[in-house]
Amino acid sequence: MQVGRPKARLSLSIEERNELVNYRRRRKTAHGLATRAAIILACADGLDNKSVAERLHVSPATVGWRSRFVESRLDGLLDEPRPGTPRKISDAKVEEVVTLTLESKPKGATHWSTRDMAKRVGLSAMSVSRMWRAFGLQPHRSESFKLSPDPLLIDKVRDVVGLYLNPPEKAVVFCVDEKSQIQALDRTQPLLPMRPGQIERRTHDYRRHGTTSLFAALEVATGRIIGEVHRRHRSIELRKFLDTIDANVPEPLDVHVVMDNYSSHKSPMIRSWFAKRPRFHVHFTPTYGSWLNQVERWFALLTQRQIKRGSHRSVLELERAIKDFIEHHNSDPKPFQWIKTADQILASIARFAQRTARDHAVND
Repeated sequence: MQVGRPKARLSLSIEERNELVNYRRRRKTAHGLATRAAIILACADGLDNKSVAERLHVSPATVGWRSRFVESRLDGLLDEPRPGTPRKISDAKVEEVVTLTLESKPKGATHWSTRDMAKRVGLSAMSVSRMWRAFGLQPHRSESFKLSPDPLLIDKVRDVVGLYLNPPEKAVVFCVDEKSQIQALDRTQPLLPMRPGQIERRTHDYRRHGTTSLFAALEVATGRIIGEVHRRHRSIELRKFLDTIDANVPEPLDVHVVMDNYSSHKSPMIRSWFAKRPRFHVHFTPTYGSWLNQVERWFALLTQRQIKRGSHRSVLELERAIKDFIEHHNSDPKPFQWIKTADQILASIARFAQRTARDHAVND
């Protein structure tokens, strides 16, 4: 004779048993789900509710999950979605925060902080922070921009981008520029290397040991770098570097050079050098448009991986480090993949210019 509420009959398929065992063993399984899986496995072994509760140190009511499993199988062990706490902040209040952030400034400051905004609208700073994240607002950040005033902007963009996307046959394309005034810096105290649980540490102050300049030419098709270091960056040094490029390119090939509008690039000496070598063709980027020069991206890699965190006790040591970086890069060069067409770039510039003019008119 059975006493009390009859237990729901429970039997497991092989697949269900394997899944329940996985729930128990998996490290990232939620604690509640692992406990429910253990309850079902124990019940499937024929134990009654009281015995299961004693073995797993849970209350008899918790063992009632066996009934839910019989009804819904494995899905019955998962937590059902919960409605959560009702919203306490109205849409009007959210609109007020967003509008104030975009269209006003706090008294005595240039931008809103979460605490200032919270005090203004009567909310918590955390609520304001969540709203800003939801709408992608970052009042604490600011970026600079510069629109090119070059009257030949459109023609130069099409010219340079055309070289990248459709390079001429029997020719090589180089992006040429110099990274000037690279400082040989040495920290005032030895670096503390990285350890488990501790990032690398260095002193904030340093000693200067002189500067050098790097002249670099990025071969667009291969990503290979031709580089030279010079203590100065005048037209004389640029002419020497152009001689190096000339010597590294086989005679039958034409050479297309992408350069910015730095004064030494247009000096009489350099103009004369190009005039005497008809296989060289110069393509200038627009004014304030050096971002079109791909070697600038390689300079960023050099700075990030070698110069920024390097410690150099002399200019010679710095120059050796730069040469080592170039040698390592050229051992397995990879070209940068230019994707945007000239039309896409010009359309983006036009949209930005229109937005700038519209915002300026509104502020006036």
